[in-house]
Amino acid sequence: MHFKLIIALVEDGKTDAVLKAAREEGATGATIISQARGEGLQPTRTFFGLSLETQRDMLMFLVEEHLSRRILERINEVGELDREHGAGIAFQVNVEDAVGVSHQVRELTRVVEDEL
Repeated sequence: MHFKLIIALVEDGKTDAVLKAAREEGATGATIISQARGEGLQPTRTFFGLSLETQRDMLMFLVEEHLSRRILERINEVGELDREHGAGIAFQVNVEDAVGVSHQVRELTRVVEDEL
C-alpha cells in the first residue's frame, strides 16, 4: 500500500470542517499544529509589531494514494482555499515509507478494494 502526505494550512476557524470533510472522503486521522504562521506574495500586515493576519492551523493527513486526490479536492472546497489571496494552501507529497500504520492498512485495504 502506498501513501501520500497531504498538508493543509487553513484558517483556524475552518479546521473542524476540513477535518470532517477529509474523514468523509477516506482520511483516517490527522495531526494538527495550531497557530502556524506564513507569508505569501504580500508581506504580513502588522500594527505596532502585532500581526493582523488570522491564525492558521497546519493539518497533516497520511492517506492512501488512491484516495488522496479526492481528499485534497474536498479540503480545497471546504477550506475555500481558492476563494481569495491568503485563504490557505493544501498540497500532497509522495511518502516513500511509513511505520506505525499497520492498523490503518487493514482498514484501508477494504476501503480501497471497494473503490477499485
